[in-house]
Order: sequence, then C-alpha cells, then structure tokens
Amino acid sequence: MAAAGPRSSLRGALCRQGLLSLLVFSFACEACKNVIFSVPSKLKADKIIGRVNLKECLQSADFILSSDPDFRVLDDGSVYATRTLERSDEKKSFTILLSDTKKQIQKDISVLLEHQKVLRKRHTKDKVLRRSKRRWAPIPCSMQENSLGPFPLHLQQVQSDAAQNYTVFYSISGRGVDQEPLNLFYIEKETGNLFCTQAVDREQYDVFDLIAYASTADGYSADLPLLLPITVEDENDNYPIFTEKIYYFEVPESSKMGTTVGVVCATDLDEPETMHTRLKYSILEQKPRSPGFFSVHPSTGVITTAAHSLNREAVDKYTLTMKVQDMDGQFFGLMTTAICEITVQDSNDNAPTFRQNAYKATVEENTFNVEILRVSVEDKDLINTANWRANYTILKGNENGHFKISTDKKTNEGVLYVVKPLNYEENQQVILEIGVCNEAPFTRDVATGLITMNRALVTVYVKDQDEGPDCSPSVQHMWIKENTLVGTKINNYNAYDPDTKSSSGLRYKKLHDPKGWITIDENSGSVKTSKILDREAAAPQSSSYNVTVLAIDQVGRSCTGTLAVSIEDVNDNAPKILQNDLIICTPKMASTEISAVDPDESMNGPPFHFSLANPSPEINRIWTVAKVNDTAARLSYRKNAEFKVYEVPITVKDRAGLSATKTLNVTLCDCAHPSKCMPASRTIGEIRLGKWAILAILLGTALLLCILLTLVCSVAGARKGKSFPEDLAQQNLIISNTEAPGDDRVCSANGCLTQTVNNSSSGFCGTIGSGVKNGGQETIEMVKGGHQTLESCQGAGHHHTLDSCRGGHVEMDNCRSTYSEWHNFTQSRLGEKLHACKRNEDCTQSQDYVLTYNYEGRGSPAGSVGCCSEKQEEEGLDFLNNLEPKFTALAETCIKR
Repeated sequence: MAAAGPRSSLRGALCRQGLLSLLVFSFACEACKNVIFSVPSKLKADKIIGRVNLKECLQSADFILSSDPDFRVLDDGSVYATRTLERSDEKKSFTILLSDTKKQIQKDISVLLEHQKVLRKRHTKDKVLRRSKRRWAPIPCSMQENSLGPFPLHLQQVQSDAAQNYTVFYSISGRGVDQEPLNLFYIEKETGNLFCTQAVDREQYDVFDLIAYASTADGYSADLPLLLPITVEDENDNYPIFTEKIYYFEVPESSKMGTTVGVVCATDLDEPETMHTRLKYSILEQKPRSPGFFSVHPSTGVITTAAHSLNREAVDKYTLTMKVQDMDGQFFGLMTTAICEITVQDSNDNAPTFRQNAYKATVEENTFNVEILRVSVEDKDLINTANWRANYTILKGNENGHFKISTDKKTNEGVLYVVKPLNYEENQQVILEIGVCNEAPFTRDVATGLITMNRALVTVYVKDQDEGPDCSPSVQHMWIKENTLVGTKINNYNAYDPDTKSSSGLRYKKLHDPKGWITIDENSGSVKTSKILDREAAAPQSSSYNVTVLAIDQVGRSCTGTLAVSIEDVNDNAPKILQNDLIICTPKMASTEISAVDPDESMNGPPFHFSLANPSPEINRIWTVAKVNDTAARLSYRKNAEFKVYEVPITVKDRAGLSATKTLNVTLCDCAHPSKCMPASRTIGEIRLGKWAILAILLGTALLLCILLTLVCSVAGARKGKSFPEDLAQQNLIISNTEAPGDDRVCSANGCLTQTVNNSSSGFCGTIGSGVKNGGQETIEMVKGGHQTLESCQGAGHHHTLDSCRGGHVEMDNCRSTYSEWHNFTQSRLGEKLHACKRNEDCTQSQDYVLTYNYEGRGSPAGSVGCCSEKQEEEGLDFLNNLEPKFTALAETCIKR
C-alpha cells in the first residue's frame, strides 16, 4: 500500500484538474445511458472490467475522464481497475466524463458495479437436512511476481477444524515444494503458516498447484488433502518487442492519401487481456523532417500515406522511428522503438521537355541516310527506366518521307536522319515539328485519356549541289502500231540538266533493248524503229515494251530512265482451230465441239464465225456446224452416215473479218468411248497386202487344200463301213465337207446338232460358217475366243440328215441366223479386236486374230475349219493341246507374225 500512495495522489491530481477544466463550460451536462457491470468481489489490477459504448453518448469526445481514480477508461470504452480491489460492499458506482473541447459539449455516463450472484441449490422440504462433516476449504491465495520481500514472505495460514480436538501437523507437496523449482514454498508444521522463499517470474510460472495435508502425530489424517492453488499476479515487467529491428517498405510516388505502405507488429510477454499487453503504435520521428507524409494506426500498426502525393524527385527515401508502448500508450507504460525505411518508387509524373524550342540543321541535296541533328530533353524521373526513356516522333513537315527520327538508347537523345534525297531546286528549306513523350504513359494521361507531348521546331536548310542530268519522269511512254516500217520515228526521249533546265549538251545511249526493236539518236534522243514490231512476240503481250536509256552530261554524270513503248495491235493473225483429229462414237455422240484462238487483242478477236468451207456434196449432206459460244462451235452429223474417216474443211473468221480454213479428220466410229474406237473400224477397205503376205497366204492355202483332201479320203473310207470314234476329244480334226451349196445360215456354237452321215452318226458342234450360193469363193473372218456370241441355241436337240442340208428347202430352227445378221454382229467387234492389237506396239500377238480361208465347198454342214470354231464349247477341246506334229506345223503357219 505504501507503493500505491504516490500513484493514487497523481490520479487524484489529474481528476481534479479535469474537473476544474470542466467548470469553464457555460452549459449543463447531459446524462447518458447508465451502465451496470457484474464483477467479482476481488478486482485485479489492470484487468478489464467491461466496455462502455462511448460513441452512443458523445461520438466527437476528445477528452475522457473517470471520476474514481481506481478505474481507468480508454478511448474505445474499455474499463480497467488501476489496482487490486477487494470490495466488502455489494455495490459501487463511478462516473465517466466525456467532453468535446472544440464544440464545448460535455456528457457523463454512470457506471454501477455489483457483485456477481452465486446460485445455490435449495433443499426441498421432503429432504432431511443433515449436518455434513466439517472440512477445510481452499483459501484463495496469490502473490505478486518479482516481489521484493522480505523473504521468506508470508502468504497465508492453513487451518483445519480438526485442530480443535487434536494436535494437527501440517505439510505440503507439489511444484515448488518437492518438484521444480524445489523449496520455493514451505509450511510451518505446527501453525500452518505458508511462506515463499524467493521472488517468482510469472512469465515462467503463472500458478502453483500445492496440496496441503493435516495429520495427527500418529499419522491420522483428520481431513482430506486440500488443493491449494497459488496464483502469481502479473507485473508489467516486459517491454513490448517489434518482430523486426528494421522494416523495409516501398510505395509509389503517385499514391493517393490513405494508401497502405506496410504493417509493423510487436509482442509482449505479460499477461494477455490486460493493460500490460495492450499495445499502442506511434511514429516518433520522420527523416527527412518534411511534412508528415505517413501515419500509423495505433492498434493494428498499419502504416499509410497521410498526403495526397509523394515526390520522389524531392525525397526518394524516408526513415521512420516507430514506437510501441504497453498500458495503451499511457506515459507510464513500457515502450520500444524500431526503424522503418520507406522507399518511394518512381512514377512517370514528369514529362520530358526539349532543352530548346527551335533547332536548325543543314543537308546537301541528293544525300540520304545521313545524320543531320541531335536533340536532347530533360526528364526528372528515374534514369534508365520507362518513365525516363524518350520516344521521338515527327508530327509535321515529313509528308514526303524524307526524314526519320529515332532515340539513342545510351544518351536518350533524338537523332534526326535524312532517308530520302532532297532537291534544292524544289525546296531550299524544310520546317519539321517534332514531339517527345516517355515509353511509360504519363500519370496524368492515364486519368484524362490524353497524351502529353512536348514539341519543338526544326528548320532544315538544303544546300545546292552541282548535280548530273535528271531523267524525269523515270518512265516515259510512247505508242506505235505493230508492223510499222523500219526507220519510223516514234518520239524523242528527253532528259534535262536540273541547274539549267535544258537538254542541251546531253548524250543518250541504250542500256537494254530486249529484242533490238528501236534505235535512239545519241545527240537528239530521237527514237526510231530498227525492226518490224510484233505485238504478239512481246512478252507479256498486254504490257509495254521497255527500253532502258542512259543520259550523260558533258562531265560524265548520268541518269537512267525507262522508255515504255506500247505496241498497238493490228489484225494480222487469223483465228486458229485447235483440233486436228476428232472421233465421234455413235450412237451415243451426235456431235463434237471445235474451238479456236486468236493472239490478237479482243477488238480483233472473238466472237468467231464457224462454217463449212466449200464442202463436197457428201460433206454438205452429212455435216453441219452450229455456234456454241464466241470461241467454239458444234460439228454434227446426220443419221445413217457411214462409219469411216471424213475430211471436213472448216472456216473460222474473227470479228474484223480475217479468216482461216482448216481440214479436220473426223472419224465416225461404232464405239462406247472415243478411246475405244479401233483402227480397223476407221480404216476398212484400206488394208494392203505385201508380196510376202500374198505368198504366205498362197502357201497356207495349198497346205490347207492338202489337208482337206486327206479329210475327204477319210470320209470316203468311212462310207465303206468305218465310223468316227466315240471319244471326240481324241480327234485331231473336225470334219468339214462341201457336198452341196449351203444357204446363208449360221449355227451358234452354243447349240449342239446331231447329223447323220452315211448311216453313221456322231455328235459334234457346228462351227460358224457361211457359203455362197453361186459357187464363188468368199473370204470368211473368224475370231477365236471372242467375247460376243450369237443367240443361244434353243433347239439344240434337232436331228437332220445330210440330205436335208443340201437342198434349198432346208427346215430352219431357232438356232439359225441369216448371214447378214451374223456379219453385222461380228464385223465391228472383230475390227475392234484387230485395232487394239494394231495400235499397241507392245501388244503380244495372241490366238485371237483374223485368219482368211478359202471356202472349202458348197453346203458344208460344218462350215470352215478355224482356230475359233470350237471355242465356245465348254468341254471336248483338250485334244487341241496334244496335236500331232503335222497339225502343230499347220497351227504355226496360221499364226500371224
């Protein structure tokens, strides 16, 4: 209590001073809502009691005072006890005084403290109240940490009710007695007085749970062991400590007021939720000592900007001395400091400006890719950043593209170049307007959406230069008709001296003339033709014929120009038909198309007129020509035209009347597609035999007659009683007789006929054959293995005698066809087969070829012997693979080499 005296007197003085200051107000105080707190009978020092909402009473209060010095009220309305209080009375009250010194307003809040009510169980009337055994109860005990003694320090006395009847001895155990820290507490055996032997640090031991024992001399425990907790009361003996010794933060210089810079934080080891650990942050000092640009939140430690903008160009780094103090920042609280370094980051808040408003530069005419001027700017932003680097541009005066400006990355200067030659005779000076801005957008432009650009004028003076001739314009055009006579003058090529504006004294020379069509006079520049010009020979025809000309002055300086000669078209080319040979497949194709081209221009070209040129009566009767479009016509034939090659003359005429005639070879062919048209069908009647071919045919015919005579003898022998073997597959020859003139009939090989000869019958299949009634011989063409056949024999089982085949009253059946039908059916297909072998040079001669035989006799029921005779039989021809040597020689003779 002695130590608390000066503190109490100090609080009283502050209270009296606050009350005296309130007397100056000229109006009465207004009462606010009363507050009631339920508190225990013992209030610990610096322990929060409750919280009052001060804003509801007076939100603008800037002065807070408690009428009782034992209680402290903070700005947030928290109420603390300034010392440990043990209250005997049930209720206690005090007043919180609030005032606004600017507006001279005062209000107060009444605070009532009352004991917490302890609920006790009431016994019902039905229960019998019995007196329980008396027991000693735990006595609340506490000690101040870091106590100064004197030691041993008496804490309290433990007593047992059994001491009234017995001699009781006391003892204790637990941490601080027989556990670490050892011997911190002890108890007098006879009296029960409890002592502490030394000071205790609450941050190390905040409570000691001791157990007290009471027993008699003989060891009888009069009472159960008593749990005796000893609480160590906190003392504000720990300074708050920042988590970092030095804090490093960065903030853009263009930041608005209230922008968060960073957070500082501190810790305190004292008891939580007490005034000893209620920390308050503040800024002690700012370096450099310019107006305060930063503020810190007292409770959270958040540092924010306190000005609208920072200027990095003025100060780029600030050092703040931060302070943290417990006891909510009261002057008697413990405090610690730390350093906070804040770096101001650069923003593009300074636009680049030219050091001069006007510049001058000179350049000689006809020079280019040269540097003529360097300009520099001032920029206060951070060097070698996008906020400092400059971008230059030419705003006006460079419409013809003579100049270019770029940035020197090392010096940040603008370098002006001439990239296209200037002409002194045209412009003696050029005025340019140049502008500059930064790579990064200007901060003000971001908000307004505009571009801030500093401007300057550059006057470029062009120096005169003694220059050579000027070939202007670079391309000079001339026109001439094609087929113009040699030596015709076209025009003059002109160059001039820029200084004198005259062509005198200049010489001309051809540098390039692709076809050597023109000549140019060395002195006058007169252009004449050296050859007859052909527009169709120029490449491409639609463009000009270009000649490169060199103009030279007296001192040897020169210029180069182009002479573009446009050749006007003359109708000197008749239309030309593109086709030569045409094939028309009947009956699928009724016509074919022909087309023509004309190399002349369109005025001398299509539309074309097609017609037959002086046709013969046959051509005029069969062919007609009709227009399809401007460059094509349709050639059509009339019905019943003969299959052959026609020579059809066609005349085509352009729009200017120039015409040309061309004879086309048009083939009428019985085919499915023009590519399938065989040569035989297009050249019927045109086959010529050489002398060796005729000799081979005669020799083959003689050999064939010998074989036929042998067959006749065999037949005669057969009439004497011999008959054909039953196995026809072993025969080497199929019999053919000429016993009587035959009719124009053909028996399909698909049907098998049974003939009776001299009462000896054998079945055989008749081959395709023909006879001539008047006894003359006829050439017969046969095909072995052909794909097309006649109609199948439906009546293959009819029986006829030999006599029935001789007379003219032969009875016909369904398997017979007339000779003309057979000839029309096979002729085109045989021709296609022959044409396929004739046109292909690599075609290997097969067994399918056309053979010519003389007629063997009249009325032969079997027809002639050919290599295709029995191809359509499905069986019975295997004997052909094993012929005797004589017949093998015959087969080799028949093969066309």
